[in-house]
Amino acid sequence: MATKKKAAPKKKAAPKPKAAKLKLKSAGVSLTVADLEKSIGWYRDVLGFALGDRWDMEGFKGAELNAGDDVSFMLNQDDWKKGKDRVKGEGIRIFCMTKQDIDKMVARIKSAGGKLEREPSNEFEMRAFSINDPDGFKITIAAKLKKAAKKK
Repeated sequence: MATKKKAAPKKKAAPKPKAAKLKLKSAGVSLTVADLEKSIGWYRDVLGFALGDRWDMEGFKGAELNAGDDVSFMLNQDDWKKGKDRVKGEGIRIFCMTKQDIDKMVARIKSAGGKLEREPSNEFEMRAFSINDPDGFKITIAAKLKKAAKKK
């Protein structure tokens, strides 16, 4: 007598992700740095940011640096209330997209004394490199690869 095989239970489809309720047009980052003037110089002269507003309000010193229409990095001078040995830059990576040529950008950065954390490479249909700022904040800059000219 033949036995009937039970059909395997049907797998439920994964639920569709909910639509984001938050929709941003731009974003910025605020970093507390050990030496404000050194960091301003590095972001301006090595990466190519433009210096925007500066402030000094009752000992709270900082500066805005801009790279494009809607990208701002705010740098604030550390007041050392949490100790001079406080580690900065741990556990964060700032990911930036550009339409500029990554290899030309890297050449300019290196000629200005910048030292890369990771040389340009192609991953996930992007060309990207990584660099650390003077306080150890990690920055990756990437551009989408053009379909016809994928570099290795």
